[in-house]
Amino acid sequence: MSDEPWLVVGLGNPGKQYAGNRHNVGFMVADLLASRVGAKFGRSKRAHAEVAEGRLGFGGPKLVLVKPLTFMNLSGAPVVSLAQFFKVPVANVIAVHDELDVPFGQVRAKRGGGEGGHNGLRSMSKSLASKEYARVRFGVGRPPGRQDPADYVLADFSGAERKELDFLVDRAADVVEAIVLEGVEWAQNKYHGS
Repeated sequence: MSDEPWLVVGLGNPGKQYAGNRHNVGFMVADLLASRVGAKFGRSKRAHAEVAEGRLGFGGPKLVLVKPLTFMNLSGAPVVSLAQFFKVPVANVIAVHDELDVPFGQVRAKRGGGEGGHNGLRSMSKSLASKEYARVRFGVGRPPGRQDPADYVLADFSGAERKELDFLVDRAADVVEAIVLEGVEWAQNKYHGS
């Protein structure tokens, strides 16, 4: 087990008006992970972000949890700044984000790949000069009918979805922990079948 810390980036938009949006599920997962490791978010002096630090289990890997406050499209700048400060290699960066191409109710792990039109991921890839970070893709499904995907992700979860949301946020946090402790492939094998 390496002593290098992990940077876990919950992607979302700052502000109360966005808090319940599908696009803010990364913030929700980051908040849960912070409570699991007994950490509290505070404003970073080094980047436009909220940061919480803790260890995964007694003596376990260090987690640096990040909620960029730049709005989704500019998430990369605070991420690269914090990755440099905490000396986190790209291989130890995990982005937690909403995913239109995964049905609601499913959480997927992967390393690298494209951004699928996700502006937060695009900004991270550009700033890190790499796509080889891990992703925890929280399925929100495709918008119904002809609804614009941008409007869909900036809307709150539906009433029916909210009934399952806590369970799924919990599962996404489990997937993050599995990636840190066991690796992306292990997490895929454990969580993709269910």
